[in-house]
Amino acid sequence: MTSRDIVFKSLRGEDTPRPACGPLAVHFCAVDSGVAIHDFTLNSSVHVECIIRYHEKYQPDAVWISSDTWVTAEAMGAKVGFPNNDQPMCGHQEGFIRSTADLDKILEPDPYSQGRQPLLLEALSRVVDVLGKDVFIVGCFDQSPFSLACQVAGMASVLTKLASDPPYLEALMERCLDYSLAYAKAMAACGADMLSTGDSPAGLIGPTHYANIAAPFEKLLFSSLKKTGKILSLHICGDSTALLKDMVSTGADVLEIDHQVSINKAWEKVDDRVALWGNIDPVSVLLQSSSQKVSSSVRGLISEVKDYGCRKFILSSGCTLAPATPSENLHAFMQESRNW
Repeated sequence: MTSRDIVFKSLRGEDTPRPACGPLAVHFCAVDSGVAIHDFTLNSSVHVECIIRYHEKYQPDAVWISSDTWVTAEAMGAKVGFPNNDQPMCGHQEGFIRSTADLDKILEPDPYSQGRQPLLLEALSRVVDVLGKDVFIVGCFDQSPFSLACQVAGMASVLTKLASDPPYLEALMERCLDYSLAYAKAMAACGADMLSTGDSPAGLIGPTHYANIAAPFEKLLFSSLKKTGKILSLHICGDSTALLKDMVSTGADVLEIDHQVSINKAWEKVDDRVALWGNIDPVSVLLQSSSQKVSSSVRGLISEVKDYGCRKFILSSGCTLAPATPSENLHAFMQESRNW
């Protein structure tokens, strides 16, 4: 049974010889290979080499194709840049969309020509060619429409428009939806097994606004992507416990849960309608603790999963691995998952 088989079976709640394991490793792959994040971000060959080295060294069941959370915003016209060579790209302006008229500045989406999307699609295709037969490949198409709207229009502006100008916000999110869909469908065409999207700013607006504003667009997103036949995953950072039922209603197949969410509460809310992917603390445990602490944390989480009868589960970090995560800690993480 290959790693890919184990992940697919775990997502379906079927018996596997051990827990499936797929940490959210992105910039960690670069730093662990001695490569600057700048080069990992802008060179598809370097990106692929780092992911392959990461897989050879740690043997995870799943690998992630991602760069940073600004890839789609950049494709839409946002200005991005590096704080320095060892930090990920981020936005360099408050938001270039300020009114309905500004929406005309946004071109039609074309993930094969805009920004860094072509680079990442090339990297995804090459990783699929090398690892895809045996390894589960995740294409991360960050961001979901609400989060993308916050990037291109500014978080403060979007929060204001929630109450003052709903039609503008809806029109903006519709354009963002077009871009999210185009990039996700391109990743599906390149061979990703799972399409993952983040909507973490949506976790900051409260359950009511989430249910009424962000979740409906996530639902439109996933409804269209169902036609790809791919596994669909949604991630919201932090304590998303109060949002979980609405997150399930979006049509996602998988919820990536952060370490602040307890497995038992999550399972009570989602039952077996979706799979859970998580949720060891990437900072206080994987980055800052000893390998012994990592091992005990993994044992504890797997025991909880078994005790609560959570069959659809992938062991992972709760959020993206810190680039400086000690190698011995990730080795301990992987080894403990194979002791069961």
